[in-house]
Amino acid sequence: MRKLGALLVATTACTLLLAGCGGEPEERSQPAAPTSSTAGGASTGAPALALGKPTSVKVAVGAGVNGAPFDVARNVTMPAGWSASVYARVEKARFLAVTPSGDLLVSQPAQGKVRVVRGGKVTEFASGLNRPHDMVFAEVGGATWLFVAEADKIVRYPYQSGDLKAHAGQVVVDGLPDTSTPELRGNYAHVLKNIAVKDGKLYVSIASTCNACVEDTVSDPQRAAIYTFDAAGKNAGKHLLARGIRNAEGLAFRPGTDELWAVVNNRDNTLVPDDRDVDGDGKSDKGKRMSQFVDQYPVEELIKVRDGGFYGWPFCNPNSDNGTHNLPFHRDYELNRDGQKADCAKADPIDLGLPAHTAPLGLTFVPALEGAVVPLHGSWNSTKPVGYKVVFVPWTTGGPGDPVDLLSGLVDTKAGKPWLRPVDAALDADGSILVSDDFAGTILRLTPPK
Repeated sequence: MRKLGALLVATTACTLLLAGCGGEPEERSQPAAPTSSTAGGASTGAPALALGKPTSVKVAVGAGVNGAPFDVARNVTMPAGWSASVYARVEKARFLAVTPSGDLLVSQPAQGKVRVVRGGKVTEFASGLNRPHDMVFAEVGGATWLFVAEADKIVRYPYQSGDLKAHAGQVVVDGLPDTSTPELRGNYAHVLKNIAVKDGKLYVSIASTCNACVEDTVSDPQRAAIYTFDAAGKNAGKHLLARGIRNAEGLAFRPGTDELWAVVNNRDNTLVPDDRDVDGDGKSDKGKRMSQFVDQYPVEELIKVRDGGFYGWPFCNPNSDNGTHNLPFHRDYELNRDGQKADCAKADPIDLGLPAHTAPLGLTFVPALEGAVVPLHGSWNSTKPVGYKVVFVPWTTGGPGDPVDLLSGLVDTKAGKPWLRPVDAALDADGSILVSDDFAGTILRLTPPK
């Protein structure tokens, strides 16, 4: 499991679903009436999430955390009965990890630091790091370790209950590509790293350096890929797990299984791949860059990562023409027009397509429930703002169902600009969901009905 803090909330978090909780997610019986979302006519079998009607909720703000944007009253949209409050303010807050003792760690890549929040007080846990991003607690060799993904390496720190300062760390993997890699000449669009740890194995996402390029597919290590290493060694056990994954974020194992899942930020400015008439003038728009098409294609991805899997990038783009589940691919018009670079029919189907350009970053499974929380960071390459919310993806034995909004209303409708941009989510010991924001520097607490 990605975050050990999630283990503390298997009972209290059941209030997320009014349908109640049973055993482990993969063993639970499903409601009789599935949703109708399909891909190629096949039902997902996903249950409707029993959340209340969307309601405007005033964000509760205490003393000391009421700087902009909370210097004025702020409302968000949540299911009826839920509440939202400001838990802490941490500048450019990115990924989160709840410690085994219940404190909250927050990464700050821009500052090279990891902060710890205890009782509303924010202090420095570690500093002098190279753009630290994802963090995972794991038991390895009979000890508890905090693994921190820096831009060029993965370091693990021994952890003892109640620690407010990091002990001396051990480098597990180094030499990862970053802006100092000579061939990149200081340019790396997705330099931040994401990780997961399970059964003594470390999983590392090495994202693409570009929007769409061939160079990343022939580099060493291959970029736009996920590798595994020995979690107790030094560059030991290196294995290319899967490729064609442009920018995998929020790596997480589904509780009670060996299934590794990830959300993926897909490419931008895609050319029309076929003879469709996008603008309605009665003519083919094949090969053109058109905002009407770019706004919708390609979708972002939620995928189960298979050893040996190929997920398309940069030669194949998910085809969401007939739904958002189990997606096939279009050939990329720029890089694989004739199909010679990759056989898109043989690429691993995309389990779930999320709206294009919404930028999913975190992926946190909710224990004892059929679903995961996915913060959507928001768009830049879209004619209208999209994303800027937190969604809940219900789950069944058939896989992920249709997302349901858990938190929205983060865009100022008059200005057309966001006032928060969600990054990651973590589960607190009381069953609430903590959400980081790197735009205004906020940790929000989302509390379910009692």
